[in-house]
Amino acid sequence: MKKKKISIKKITEKLSGGFTFVETLAVIAVSSVLACQVSISSMKLVQKGKIAAAKGQIECFRGALQSFYIDCGKFPSEVQGLDALWECPNEGDSSRWNGPYLEKKAGPDPWGNAYQYFERDSARMPLECPEGIPFAIICYGSDGKEGGKGNEKDIVSWE
Repeated sequence: MKKKKISIKKITEKLSGGFTFVETLAVIAVSSVLACQVSISSMKLVQKGKIAAAKGQIECFRGALQSFYIDCGKFPSEVQGLDALWECPNEGDSSRWNGPYLEKKAGPDPWGNAYQYFERDSARMPLECPEGIPFAIICYGSDGKEGGKGNEKDIVSWE
């Protein structure tokens, strides 16, 4: 059997080929486009997660407010707000308070803004709130302002 002789020069030429500058630029351009698409998609998912978290927190507050009502015979005043679910309110008859009604103090919404709590008879109660709803809790969304669409849309307890 005859062995084929391979020269070192041929091996070195094959190994030293590498990528050209243009090929490297093409790889960087494609990688950049893919990275941008991934970051945009992940930002959309983060916003959806924040909206879902705000809805979940509002539902938790609603349940705690119902428990407060069962014990105290009324919902907290706007002055007491959601803090009445964590600490016994100083005003009124606090002997029936059997809280805390939450596992931790009501904090800000996922965007860092305070939740808004309104009593039924309040002049500040949103007009869109249906009749017969005893209270309203509102998260003003990513912009922190009333109204808006998309991620800036208000998240309300009656929807």
